[in-house]
Amino acid sequence: MYKIAELIPQRAPIVMVDEFLGMEGDNVSHAQLTVRAENIFVDNGVMDECGMIEHIAQSAAARVGYICREAGKEVPLGYIGSVNDFHLLTHPKVNDTIVTRIEIIQEVFNISLIEAHCCVNDSCIATCRMKIYLEQ
Repeated sequence: MYKIAELIPQRAPIVMVDEFLGMEGDNVSHAQLTVRAENIFVDNGVMDECGMIEHIAQSAAARVGYICREAGKEVPLGYIGSVNDFHLLTHPKVNDTIVTRIEIIQEVFNISLIEAHCCVNDSCIATCRMKIYLEQ
């Protein structure tokens, strides 16, 4: 298994994924993050919306990084094109472990539409759709 720094271009203090958990077929992947008090998106013991969006984007990036590493290719830079239908049901707290499921809904050239489901202890805390542009 790869270290997360091998799969995503982000570096501290903006790393928002601890571990890439793997793939289910070609279109679904899982990643996780344990929320720490020193995380730049944590205030008063909870992670904010921006942190959740960045975690989702990096979870999707980890999938791309994994696929690229397995193929012997460079990991590309990715950019959030849009965020739609973002619902934060509960702010994750310090020491919560967020497990995020990323599903590829559509890929056209270097643009992907993903759907994300974030859970803590098997309870859904956030969902969204996101368009991600990969630099070629």
